[in-house]
Amino acid sequence: MSIATEKGAEPRLSTVDSAVSVRNLWKIFGKGADKIIGTPEDNLSRAELKAKTGCVVGVRDVSFEVAPGEVFVVMGLSGSGKSTLVRCLTRLIEPTAGDINIDGVDVTHASESQLRDLRRNQVSMVFQHFGLLPHRQVIDNVAYGLEIRGMKRKERTARAEEIVGLVGLDGYEHSYPDQLSGGMQQRVGLARALAGDPKILLFDEPFSALDPLIRRDMQNEVIRLHRELGKTMVFITHDLQEALKLGDRILIMRDGEVVQIGAPDEVVGAPADDYVRDFTSEVPRSHVLTLKWVMREPRPGDSLDGPEMTSDTIVREAAQAALASEHPVRVIEDGKLVGIVDDDAILRVVVAEADAPAEEGAPA
Repeated sequence: MSIATEKGAEPRLSTVDSAVSVRNLWKIFGKGADKIIGTPEDNLSRAELKAKTGCVVGVRDVSFEVAPGEVFVVMGLSGSGKSTLVRCLTRLIEPTAGDINIDGVDVTHASESQLRDLRRNQVSMVFQHFGLLPHRQVIDNVAYGLEIRGMKRKERTARAEEIVGLVGLDGYEHSYPDQLSGGMQQRVGLARALAGDPKILLFDEPFSALDPLIRRDMQNEVIRLHRELGKTMVFITHDLQEALKLGDRILIMRDGEVVQIGAPDEVVGAPADDYVRDFTSEVPRSHVLTLKWVMREPRPGDSLDGPEMTSDTIVREAAQAALASEHPVRVIEDGKLVGIVDDDAILRVVVAEADAPAEEGAPA
């Protein structure tokens, strides 16, 4: 089912001040899928719906906002709907129902020409499979999107050289893809996505095929590029550690539905249900939880001589200074004392992690 408006009609503008806005998004695969939404059948489980109608729910009534400059991670196990979701954002897969706005443009009702403009100029996508052109050198792979736009060769080559340097590929401009390692090929894919200076980057499990060490390097590269460029990023992954490392906020999916949306410390500190709790059970809590999760209310007689920290300080980062001080940590926000962190509160988190592997049934 196509949800595009009449050819040539201008897309409506979003009134929401967000880079990406998704409202009540559905994707159901199968004949007659559009007739299911709004009936009792849309409440059936995936298995029940498939048995009754032959249709499969990929995304079920998903809503979220992504702020400008945010790294928003969508994670879930295989089959959770995360890759279907990210492909719906630019209508590489046609949604069955719902509203999508990207950078103020109503993607849901955009014409084919407007979608092409969106994909070429405002949004770039980085896939797991690099999709590099094997007969072209690195510099020409990076410049390919600019060539499609009609940019002159001298100008696009200069831009590609700039981006090649940005992603750490200096010296490899004239190499061919089969002469590069997997990590370097993915850097080319990242450079190609950045070359057009898009406002939004969509990553669909880009590092899942890479070796662990290369994967870690690429994660650090994304963090560095985000710090330098400030791009809005939507990142799809099945790896919780990757989600926690990269995300300002994380959306966790199961069977096409949203289970929880929150900052990394919220997902670990206050899991929405047993599914999320199981996901986060092996996460080193001191690496993720912030002082707001371990502080207590100030009391009369509390020392005012301890070190000052903010509530968003990671427990692990605070531990050394906290344990070295004779006085408890004072948590300060906007010049006001909002909490106290005693040594015991720090140790409960840090020591629990050290002891956990030795406990029967605890994760190693």
